Amino acid sequence: QVQLAESGGGLVQPGGSLRLACTMSRSFFSAYTMGWYRQAPGNQRDLIASITREGTTMYVDSVKGRFTISRDNAGKTVYLQMNSLKPEDTAVYYCNRVVTPVWSWGQGTQVTVSS
Repeated sequence: QVQLAESGGGLVQPGGSLRLACTMSRSFFSAYTMGWYRQAPGNQRDLIASITREGTTMYVDSVKGRFTISRDNAGKTVYLQMNSLKPEDTAVYYCNRVVTPVWSWGQGTQVTVSS
């Protein structure tokens, strides 16, 4: 059973920064492309950034240039550095592998961008 644990969310003003972390319980973390997803109220959960095991990254246009995904394979952790945050970034953020089927979802971490 894979367990994912996201952390680092919070309330931040527009223009602020947060760094999210996601730790996985199993050692085969490094074999997979990992991604950060987010889900705003009333919306579906969408992939916004991913990183391959070799470190190649992908971002959706809405976060490109503001967010940076990285990973620590030894520490079984994937990070999301979020800068220049906007109110429309408000959502619950999740991590998971980028393959079907995904693992069971963690609890996510709430990010609220508001003045």
